[in-house]
Amino acid sequence: MTHAVDVVVIGGGQSGLAAGYHLRRLGLEFVILDTQAAPGGAWQHAWDSLRLFSPAQYSSLPGRLMPAQPGALYPDAGHVVDYLADYEKRYELPIQRGTWVESVHRDGGRLRVETDCGPWRARAVISATGTWTRPFLPAVPGRREYAGRQLHTVQYRSPSEFAGQRVIVVGGGNSGAQIAADLAGASELTWVTQRPPRYLADDIDGRALFDAATARRRALDTGRTDAGGVASLGDIVAVPPVRAARDAGLLTAKPMFTRLTATGVEWADGTRAEADAVIWCTGFRPALASFAALRLRGVRGHIATAGTRAVDEPRLHLLGYGDWTGPASATLIGVGRPARDAAREIAELLRR
Repeated sequence: MTHAVDVVVIGGGQSGLAAGYHLRRLGLEFVILDTQAAPGGAWQHAWDSLRLFSPAQYSSLPGRLMPAQPGALYPDAGHVVDYLADYEKRYELPIQRGTWVESVHRDGGRLRVETDCGPWRARAVISATGTWTRPFLPAVPGRREYAGRQLHTVQYRSPSEFAGQRVIVVGGGNSGAQIAADLAGASELTWVTQRPPRYLADDIDGRALFDAATARRRALDTGRTDAGGVASLGDIVAVPPVRAARDAGLLTAKPMFTRLTATGVEWADGTRAEADAVIWCTGFRPALASFAALRLRGVRGHIATAGTRAVDEPRLHLLGYGDWTGPASATLIGVGRPARDAAREIAELLRR
């Protein structure tokens, strides 16, 4: 049986919930399809020590402040999961869990969403699938020859499983710095980055990053000079564990190696390092494979957007993938505004 609604939201993490909040306020009929068996989106799969960059009150979805976590200025991932679970229950958001979206097709005046639980027809679709399910691994020579353990950020949990081991962490962003700091006292750590680490000032947290991203978007929209936004400030937020490891001299980064060997890595000058494990903190790509039939993807696998709306398919909106779908839209605090704009634009489209 084919189900029909005004809007199908694909993804039940923070972006999907923010979209649901605004769709509900506008009186639209919608469903949120989520592959996960439980609430919390990608947060439920985060490593044990991960914490937000901002205090709870600056990390909230629209309509409901995140409560503070007792004894913690920066809440941990478990606290975020609890908040998201409470959020969807509070607003009675219609989430269908354990549903895998296989493909999206044009179907006359509607979009047809094929899932492993049957098809849906919608007048509009919001994609909020994020990036967590598409970890990126660079094509480094020798990667298949290396006999040790290789894992990505998504598979890392705690330093206890690497106690006493020689570990190479690759990546100069926040996840690389945080995981390197996590491992610094438990393993023989080598931290490798493409360029020297760029720390933001110690007093900068997610609030300032959101403001910088918003200011950049406004500048671009009004034709003013691009000041660089968050990227101009640095790559790494100096959260307390990272700051402590850095100040203790435990986070000295080496340049990127040129290849992996059977037992470790090798740099251009012939220097080698043995390793029991390599952890790739090398980022993600947007999870957009289900939209292949619409033939919308362009540079870097992105779908061209005007705001959140797909340029070549006005019935499709993309939410939460990064600045190309709204300033800081991949963050809890940043997704609210583009979610509101997407819902309003869809409502206007349906009225026409």
